[in-house]
Amino acid sequence: MGNNYRRGDKDTRPWGTWEVLDSGDGFCVKRIMVTPGNILSLQLHHHRAEHWIIVKGEALVTLGENKIVKKANESIYIPVETKHRIQNDTNKDMEFIEIQTGETLDENDIVRFEDTYGRV
Repeated sequence: MGNNYRRGDKDTRPWGTWEVLDSGDGFCVKRIMVTPGNILSLQLHHHRAEHWIIVKGEALVTLGENKIVKKANESIYIPVETKHRIQNDTNKDMEFIEIQTGETLDENDIVRFEDTYGRV
């Protein structure tokens, strides 16, 4: 299994920040903060599934063709090869915990379909 994430890894993106809380063989746990009015790219992953737990604020989640509102203490499962995105339409920060599971875990396993910030 390949996991390129390490505990303590951090990054700032146009929509907010992420930080790796824990990582091991076949899993990675991130804390992700999305600033008000921002949205992540519409994407899918070939090698990993994700579980999202909203811990602060409110999220609008796109899962396949569905849009679902999730609030603090609610969760959603994103299967492998399922288009998804998360956005914060509120005026407060939104935070969620992302648990990735799979054989290959790295930033290269992102296929973007739409991105507000022009990333490919």
